[in-house]
Amino acid sequence: MATTIVDGSLVFSFPEIDQAALLHITFHRTLRVPDDATTYGLPPGLGEFDLRQVGERDDFIMPMWQAEASWIGFSSPTQYPFLIKVGVGGVNAITGDPYSPVPDFGSEDYLESDTQPWLDGFRVDDTTVRQFVAMPLGTGYTVAEQLSGKDTGTIEFSVVPIKAEVWTQREVIPPPTLDFCACPPADGDGMGFGAGGTIKQSVATPLESHDNWCDTTLSSATVKIVNSTAWQTLTDEPPHHPPLTIDEYRAYGYPWFAWYDDSLARQGESPFASARTVKHVGDSLCEQPLPDNPTFTPPTPIVLGPKI
Repeated sequence: MATTIVDGSLVFSFPEIDQAALLHITFHRTLRVPDDATTYGLPPGLGEFDLRQVGERDDFIMPMWQAEASWIGFSSPTQYPFLIKVGVGGVNAITGDPYSPVPDFGSEDYLESDTQPWLDGFRVDDTTVRQFVAMPLGTGYTVAEQLSGKDTGTIEFSVVPIKAEVWTQREVIPPPTLDFCACPPADGDGMGFGAGGTIKQSVATPLESHDNWCDTTLSSATVKIVNSTAWQTLTDEPPHHPPLTIDEYRAYGYPWFAWYDDSLARQGESPFASARTVKHVGDSLCEQPLPDNPTFTPPTPIVLGPKI
């Protein structure tokens, strides 16, 4: 098994299980929705974040501007099913518990790639998430600092493929060819994810039988978030342009989306429901961490879904 960068995606491959066992994880630039009392639809991707490999083979860096938002995409070009755990700053992005790479089948603290094509933020309850928003470490803005008192400044993934004998009973699509990309080790200024505005998004309840997962074959990767200045120092490359403001976004006429799926949403509130948002932390510190936070009424969303 291996983790590489291919066309801006983290690619997990498990040739020892099946040549079709490929998972792509992508980080998408997007509009930061207002941190207010409104629940917003899904903003679109505005391009993918750059990634570079550093140090150990499964360690990577990604640049973000302060107060920039991101969503994470999960896909397999072969439709091969995967179990995915997501840790942000050292906490599980689904449950709010301390992050461990090993799946807990009792609490089902993971996603399944078949039913969860993307994740826009920290799961709050049955129908909403709080958007992932990059903020400096050590300032109290990040969710991990609030829940655990510290933040690793990383996004961690643990990936488990479905068993080969389960896959052979399902349709197979030929896999693509993989390439490799790398750069020097990094020790730049870190950032973590704070809780941004509220987005209407459910996290699906796992459907696969626990016995279907090849839990003896687990691959992990860690992505360190660095600020734009550190990125240029480490890579000799300029960072992407600063994020769009809401006014610029509306002027371009970008669409909004809603995801419709008949899969059962994961029920109940998580500890993220009590986490303070970036705006609320800023108010308590008499700071304005969000340079652009006007309330507005978004247009009617385009409805997407696996059967639409």
